[in-house]
Amino acid sequence: MKKGRLKIFFGYCAGVGKTFAMLEAAHQKSVQGVDVVIGYIEPHDRKETTDLIYGLEQIPKKKIIYRDRLFYEFDLDGALKRHPQLILVDELAHTNVHGSRHQKRYSDIEELLRAGIDVYTTVNVQHLESLHDIVESITRIKVNERIPDHVFDDADDVKLVDIEIDDLIERLKEGKIYHKQQAKRALEHFFIRDNLTALREITLRRCADRVNIVTAKQNQPFAKEHILVCIGSSPTNQKVIRTASRMAQAFHADFTALYVETSKSNNLSKKALAQLQSNLNLAKHLKADIVSTYGDDVAFQIGQYAKTSGVSKLVLGRSYQKPTLIKRSTIVDQLTMNAPNLEIYIIPDHRSTAQKKSVDLSKFIKFSLKETILALSIFLITTLLGFIFYEIHVNTTNIILLYVLASCFIGIVTYYPIYNLISTFLSIIAINYFFIDPRFTFNMSSSDYPFIFIVMFIVSISISTMAHKLKKENLLASIHAHSMDILLETSQNLQTSNSYQDIMNITCFQLYKMLNRIIIFYPVKNNTLQKPMIYGPHITSDIKREYINHKELAVAQWVLVNNKNAGVSTSTLPAAKGLYLAVRKKDNIFAVIGIAMEQGEDLAPYEKALLKAILNEIALAIDAIYKQESHNEMILKQQLNESLEHEDM
Repeated sequence: MKKGRLKIFFGYCAGVGKTFAMLEAAHQKSVQGVDVVIGYIEPHDRKETTDLIYGLEQIPKKKIIYRDRLFYEFDLDGALKRHPQLILVDELAHTNVHGSRHQKRYSDIEELLRAGIDVYTTVNVQHLESLHDIVESITRIKVNERIPDHVFDDADDVKLVDIEIDDLIERLKEGKIYHKQQAKRALEHFFIRDNLTALREITLRRCADRVNIVTAKQNQPFAKEHILVCIGSSPTNQKVIRTASRMAQAFHADFTALYVETSKSNNLSKKALAQLQSNLNLAKHLKADIVSTYGDDVAFQIGQYAKTSGVSKLVLGRSYQKPTLIKRSTIVDQLTMNAPNLEIYIIPDHRSTAQKKSVDLSKFIKFSLKETILALSIFLITTLLGFIFYEIHVNTTNIILLYVLASCFIGIVTYYPIYNLISTFLSIIAINYFFIDPRFTFNMSSSDYPFIFIVMFIVSISISTMAHKLKKENLLASIHAHSMDILLETSQNLQTSNSYQDIMNITCFQLYKMLNRIIIFYPVKNNTLQKPMIYGPHITSDIKREYINHKELAVAQWVLVNNKNAGVSTSTLPAAKGLYLAVRKKDNIFAVIGIAMEQGEDLAPYEKALLKAILNEIALAIDAIYKQESHNEMILKQQLNESLEHEDM
């Protein structure tokens, strides 16, 4: 199906005449014989705009009741059923009411375009995602409804709707934009002349940038720039991501967002995890390639990725550091040493402050019966050896060293540092009580012993901390190794598969092994979903009814038709019971896979990267099976034709 064309009427502010210009253009198309309908128009009680609505067919708005309130939304299904040549859908950046198929209206428009329907729409410059920080710094107003820049840049046509600032302010005073009371407030806040001048300048520049982007796509240079931005859990990271996106647009460069997963990643608070996911989603919306690496040395991981991936420019946020007597090495210093040829851009943010590190003690103060018995046994054996050494007149300093060794050993064999902390404290008490004169008291005969105990405590805790860090790094490395093992095992098994059914079985088994979640596999034949296969432990009839029903089938069908992901953690049909992904090679869809997930849940970055690689392997395997079947059919036909010719002779 031929994809529809998108035309955006673009302005620097509300009231410049975008909807009016769109309706005028629609009337001209209607006169030319084009089938034009209105999908959604927001007239804002403006008579000039309302008058232009007459004469054009309108699709009735969809009624949605949410929290005991009635909302009117654009009826996407009604538009697809009507299927006009051209449809008008106002306010591209609008957020749909809960219960709609898509969270954002631009996703509705993308579906219309995929269905072959041309779309006219409107948007203001403050709604572009990459310009959010700039607009907020100018107007001091946070714009919540935003669209990814690629929607604007990929439009087939952008018409700039401009008006002189004096004329705009006069229209506002006359009540042609807002009601008088609302207009008065607007003149005191958003519609300040300096704000409007800056927004108008940004709008003109953004239109010029789009022309350059389109030209660059048509004439791709041989050596492209590669912009890398680092993703973290800081709220100020979003400004860094938007700045990197604008740089990628300006340089017509490849754009990558890197998340370095460390041993502390599992200890992030719910708020930090939510912010991290928000930052990852922003980078994804701005068309960045999301990649992740593993390691506690963040600077080293960034430097290594930059070297191996040909990164030319790195964009970082300025991290706040409290002044100290000893100057500590910053991540920029470390990167300069690791990758001296890398251009590093530091983005300041006035909101950047020293982040309060809330330590969740419950993650460190944990006890298990096994480790408690193990630590207690080591302590008792050490104490017994101490008595033996004391009876054979071994120097007390050697007994102290024996307890230091025991504390270090406890730090190695137990996971949580609390065991080492307690054992060191008990060791100091035991040494003082049992082996230092006067014995069986807590008095010390020498002033040197307190210093020895302090050194003992520092050494034991330092070794225990390093051992704990090493364990976490080993755990991270084992997770990475396990992921690579699954990928290699999947690839090898798929290469030996002989049928579509074999591929289904291998896929379900490997994905369950990786994610430990119920997997639903919808085969696709002749562009139609077939009977699904559900895989997981203890699949009961209730579980089947939960994941295989009309609602879930509708999500899988949408993925098949639109060749995009849907379900949990996406902006399309997020109320589903799982995340649904297409197994595809370009525009050919071979299967739809569902992954059971809870509402509000999301896969980890490394799981997403691994899942993407596995789905690519599955697509290649199915494509190879189809090609082999086609080849076999062709050989059979040739043999049949030869046999028929032989009989005729």
